[in-house]
Amino acid sequence: MRKYDLVIFDMDGTVLDTLDDLTDAVNETLRVFGMPTHEKEAICRFVGNGPHKLIERAVKKGTDKETISRVFDAYVAYYATHSAEKTRPFNGVADLLHALRTRGVKTAVLSNKQDSAVISLAKRYFGDLFDLARGQIEGVPVKPAPDGVFEICRTLCVPLSRTAYVGDSEVDVATAAASGVDGIFVSYGFRSAEALFAAGAREVCPDVAALAAKLNENELSPF
Repeated sequence: MRKYDLVIFDMDGTVLDTLDDLTDAVNETLRVFGMPTHEKEAICRFVGNGPHKLIERAVKKGTDKETISRVFDAYVAYYATHSAEKTRPFNGVADLLHALRTRGVKTAVLSNKQDSAVISLAKRYFGDLFDLARGQIEGVPVKPAPDGVFEICRTLCVPLSRTAYVGDSEVDVATAAASGVDGIFVSYGFRSAEALFAAGAREVCPDVAALAAKLNENELSPF
């Protein structure tokens, strides 16, 4: 029998390397507003809690809420048309998703990115390899709140006890804990293994091959 019937993946830093496009979109928006730009390493530290929090962290210190709102709107508009210029899947992710689907395991992606971007990127890079793609929706708390995990499990008719969550950040560690599902985490994305262990992770895979091997343990003997 299988241990898991559903594996939910984070998007940025877990299935897609989006950092270059995120950096370009943030910096281009900041330039329009006459604000200082950031190196990619700084943007990497800013991501994880959704696009609005990303902009709050990126704007010049002391920026008022009204200006932050305008910067955010401009960023969302820019990223909507520039989200797939440098973004690429991490090597081996598509093969892993295909292998899971072949074994009858359902797959989903859950991100704090805006919902339209998540759906578009999932379709563009992975076709039908996800049963469901879900991003930030107005009125639904973002990760690490467990609401997104709960909704995906309800939609795909899989209990939490048969679900695994895969991510690359402290937010993902907290999401798995809050939702009560098994968490498996990766250090090839936006956070180091040390940061993930410090956040409470028990399982950290250094690459997609290690993640695939871990998920292959999904097949348990009935004896």
